[in-house]
Amino acid sequence: MKQRVAKFNIGEVVRHKVFPFRGVIFDVDPEFANTEEWWNAIPAEVRPSKDQPFYHLLAENDENEYVAYVSEQNLMKDESGVPLRNEQVYQIFDQAPTGKLKPKMSLAN
Repeated sequence: MKQRVAKFNIGEVVRHKVFPFRGVIFDVDPEFANTEEWWNAIPAEVRPSKDQPFYHLLAENDENEYVAYVSEQNLMKDESGVPLRNEQVYQIFDQAPTGKLKPKMSLAN
């Protein structure tokens, strides 16, 4: 499998193309790196290919905050400008005056 360069970056706010949630990226896998059980739980007709970047998100929908694992093909940049309400976001990231989220220096490698 050929690895691809990730389209999105850590700290970028994205939204799912199909499901009503959005979140901030806190980690990126260059290709699928979850369990086969997780993979097989996705209906075959909407199952994405494994040879693309997958993103770990601090995600939220109208009711909940949670961690999501999403393929690149199912994400798009969130242009809403609405702040994320998940408190974990602000434990991991600092928000610049421009609104951009940057990892806190104490957590950066």
